Amino acid sequence: MKILNKLKLASTAILFSLPVLSQEQNQVPEYNLSLDEAIIFGLANNYNSRNAQKDVEISLKQKWEIISQGLPQIGGNVDYQNFLQQPVTLLPAAAFDNTQSTIDIVQDYFQNIQRNDVPVNAPQGFIPVRFGTKQSVNATATWNQLIFDGSYIVGIQSARTLLEISENAKTKTDHEVKRAIINAYGNVLLAEESAEILERNEATVQKNFEETSILYDNGMTEQEDVEQLEITLLGLQNNLNRSRRMRDIAYEMLNLTLGIPVEAEVTLTENLDELTMEYFDLALLQKQIPVRENIDYRIAENTAEAANIEVRLEKAKALPTLSGFVNYGVQGFSETFSFLQSDQEYFDQSILGVTLNIPIFSSGMRSSRTQQKQIAYEQALIELERTENEVKNQINSAKTEYEFSLENYQNMKRNLALAERIENKNQIKFFEGLASSFELSEAQRQLYSAQQNLLQAMLDVIVAKVELENLLDTTKYNNED
Repeated sequence: MKILNKLKLASTAILFSLPVLSQEQNQVPEYNLSLDEAIIFGLANNYNSRNAQKDVEISLKQKWEIISQGLPQIGGNVDYQNFLQQPVTLLPAAAFDNTQSTIDIVQDYFQNIQRNDVPVNAPQGFIPVRFGTKQSVNATATWNQLIFDGSYIVGIQSARTLLEISENAKTKTDHEVKRAIINAYGNVLLAEESAEILERNEATVQKNFEETSILYDNGMTEQEDVEQLEITLLGLQNNLNRSRRMRDIAYEMLNLTLGIPVEAEVTLTENLDELTMEYFDLALLQKQIPVRENIDYRIAENTAEAANIEVRLEKAKALPTLSGFVNYGVQGFSETFSFLQSDQEYFDQSILGVTLNIPIFSSGMRSSRTQQKQIAYEQALIELERTENEVKNQINSAKTEYEFSLENYQNMKRNLALAERIENKNQIKFFEGLASSFELSEAQRQLYSAQQNLLQAMLDVIVAKVELENLLDTTKYNNED
């Protein structure tokens, strides 16, 4: 009974603990992130960034694949044969001594090795014979070695270029991911602060509406004033509801950009105003870099180098190739399967060989292919020149855009201060009977527009700076990162 009671208590404890364990397993992860933390986290977990890293790993394996083609290649094979019915070979009787005794000996030998006593009817003047044993095993190991191949030499030279292409693609992807994270982070802050401003505006207009309704009930104002405030209030409520929905979408987009589940809880530890001041950097407008260090130029340069490698590869195909091999094997023969027995006899065999392949005449095919690759290389050089000028233009445009965003941000701050003063004065005048509801409504709309314009100007500063920073970034891929 004591054991039974203990089992009951244990089973009850397990049953009560199951919901707790289930809740822990289904708990939604939470993240508290500053912008810098979000960038670091996103670069490690963003789906595109992770795939780009996998591409680099693939390139490393491809590099070794190219190198290993010129290293020794060893292979082996084992063949086992069992003749269910051994083939018969007919030997002309004239090949033997033309004596009846010799012919009889050969015929007796054939009869002794024949299975199932099946007679063989040979044509006149021939003697049927079976060669070899019923079963055999042949095991061979072969060493292949490439001695000279122009294509292999070009391939070795191209291995580093192929790796650089994937590394630069990873760097470019990281730039795009960083920009996407900053945009998503800024959009969440924009949505959060926009909702907060709309909530404050709604509370203010709601209070004005209630006070004006009381004045109207006491005959101290006109119905139009109440209705005008109600229109403003309904517009604010509609914008607030939309802003809240956009905030939820902005959080999901941020989670997607960070590479985490969309239902994960993310708390941002920075606000838009602080972030804007961090990204207010006039010194960045004076920064200069060599165009060749720009990631877009480096990618175009990789493309041109890859095209040049293809030209050299086609030329190398006109060179002779030389390869050699050595093999070693053993053979065993038996009438029964006795190959695993210790007394089974095996016979050695070995071959050394060299193969020289010399391209002589291709009717102009190789020349045509080489010319095609040469033209493609010239196109890549033209594209490289275009990229160089395009990068210069992008840097100058990004600096102009960033400078404008800084000036616009300062102007929007002054506009908001003016709009707040105008709205405050019109609100005082309205309740003193010196301004109409239309004038108050117009001042409020001007204020709401200035508020949203400032928020957008803050985000524009952040976005413009990251665009410029990406263009001026000379960071190269570091495998340790």
